[in-house]
Amino acid sequence: MEKIKNQSFPSKTLPEWEKKAEATLKGKTVELLETTTYENIILKPLYTRKDQQSVPDYPAGSDFRRGSYPLGYITNDWKVAQKLTYQSPNDVKDKLLEAFKKGQSSIAFEVCEGLLNTNGLLSFLGESSSQFPFSINAKALQADFLTKLAEQEGPSEKISGYIGSDPIALCVEEGFFFDEGFNEWVKQIELVKGKLPNLRTVLIDTVPYHNGGANAVQELGIAMAEGVFYLENLQENGMELEEILAKMIFQFSIGGNFFMEIAKLRASRVLWNRITELYGANDQARKMIIAAETSSFTKTVHDQHVNLLRAGNEAFAAVIGGVQYLHVGNFDVLKGATPFSERIARNTQLLLKEEAHLKKVIDPAGGSWYVEELTNQLAEKAWGFFQQIETNGGILEVLKSNWLQQEITAIYEKRNMDIQTRKQSIVGTNVYANLEENVSDKKHLKEKRHICGRDHSFIEIGTIPQRRLAEPFEELRSKAKQLKEKFGSTPSVGMVCLGELKQHKARLDFMKGFLAAGGIKSVESKPIVNVEDAKQFVLDLRTNFVCFCGTNDQYEFQGHEILSALKSEFPERIFYLAGLPIKEKQAQWQREGIKQFIHVKSNCYETLSAILSDLEVSTVEETKA
Repeated sequence: MEKIKNQSFPSKTLPEWEKKAEATLKGKTVELLETTTYENIILKPLYTRKDQQSVPDYPAGSDFRRGSYPLGYITNDWKVAQKLTYQSPNDVKDKLLEAFKKGQSSIAFEVCEGLLNTNGLLSFLGESSSQFPFSINAKALQADFLTKLAEQEGPSEKISGYIGSDPIALCVEEGFFFDEGFNEWVKQIELVKGKLPNLRTVLIDTVPYHNGGANAVQELGIAMAEGVFYLENLQENGMELEEILAKMIFQFSIGGNFFMEIAKLRASRVLWNRITELYGANDQARKMIIAAETSSFTKTVHDQHVNLLRAGNEAFAAVIGGVQYLHVGNFDVLKGATPFSERIARNTQLLLKEEAHLKKVIDPAGGSWYVEELTNQLAEKAWGFFQQIETNGGILEVLKSNWLQQEITAIYEKRNMDIQTRKQSIVGTNVYANLEENVSDKKHLKEKRHICGRDHSFIEIGTIPQRRLAEPFEELRSKAKQLKEKFGSTPSVGMVCLGELKQHKARLDFMKGFLAAGGIKSVESKPIVNVEDAKQFVLDLRTNFVCFCGTNDQYEFQGHEILSALKSEFPERIFYLAGLPIKEKQAQWQREGIKQFIHVKSNCYETLSAILSDLEVSTVEETKA
């Protein structure tokens, strides 16, 4: 036992690790394990003490990267701010009371005009806010809501949390910026600060940019630019710096890149501390308050229960990153909120609190070489992007010129291409799709709101489309479903399986997964060993689309002969080949009748889109005949 106690592992150097890693890579260099993110940050396979940066020894120290409070969630727990849905004002009250009993710790819902004239509800909200802070993005209805709330009886200083609005984010969604409406908003913020002294009202909302495809650097740069824009305008209106900062709250959407999202939140505090320090704010005023929500950009219609894992991962990152308010989105994209999905979303946070014990650990990411290095790189790159925005005239000007929209679109197109080519996987959508799943085509649409009436003068601004990464493949699945309903059978492609199972299985499995992403069924043959077997299989097929599956040797041994025979007997059939032959042999296959080679580097979306279009044309012609 004593020997075991005294045993220790020998220390290893970085060169030794690299040598061992390269041995497993069969001669390739360890640099091949590096990856480049959408933020143009190169991720190394290993981080060491050499990557350690000088960081604060404790949360709330120095640049606030480790959090805004010395003891983290132990003394300042994050608020469970699930945005409740409702059918009527009475429904709001009942659902909030029920949610409070089950772990909700903030008043959160989407504001609609029908609530503003319900004094009983407003009175209830005013009373409840002494115990539960608000967590509301009131958008265009902020002024009316604040006015009604301030009229309620009781001490207004007990009303806390935030009821915010971000006019710039609204114009990004709506496509219009109203100078008069913005000036009215500025006056409202000044007016309400005395009536509701402990309520934050200036929201910097980066969610529309995130949902447009922005990367973390862009989100951070935009957040800083918006923050400076509001600081300048409110100061010009006569508000003091500390008064303005006490009214501000930042809102972020948390995506699927776990460590990047943690670093994003940490970097946001670093950047805001740098900016407010330059303005001359005191230490206390430089603290950033953050509201976060799990991303809708990453969620899918198909295999929707995977959204539970996505949301859990995103919520975990938000908490580790140090947020003050958190909303976990519902897993069912089409239905929106249901009692079950609301319960699951709320319980995700409770599990993080009570089962993962995250409220009992002070900054669990602090000191991680990887996270600290990522935080620093994000902060520096985001600072550069923020400076670009300011150099081009500020946040409003870069939106007017469409520069910012183009920058975000460029990143979205990179993301979209990686999804289409399956370099990035979306489980249940572009990989591991389930053809037996039945999904409604009905989409859950959100009501659009406007900053003010169109009778005011306005500046037209290019919108940033609110997207989800999975939508292109979901459209393919929808098209396949429509073809099935129209013609009575699932779109399909026949699989000519050459040789024994072990010879064709790998490419058969690949093709089944590839086609399923577009809602197309694979009809596989028994093992094909001669021309007659192949002819009989194709003759029995109810589709004009056929794909060869086998090894390269099988293709050369019997593939050419079988293809020539099938093309001669079934000239109307369209033939594909699973895999990519060497360049010298591709022309021969194409002359013999192969329309396309389908392989791991193929653009899955474009290929499936073309196949579905051909299937539709082919089926229509068969029906007419």
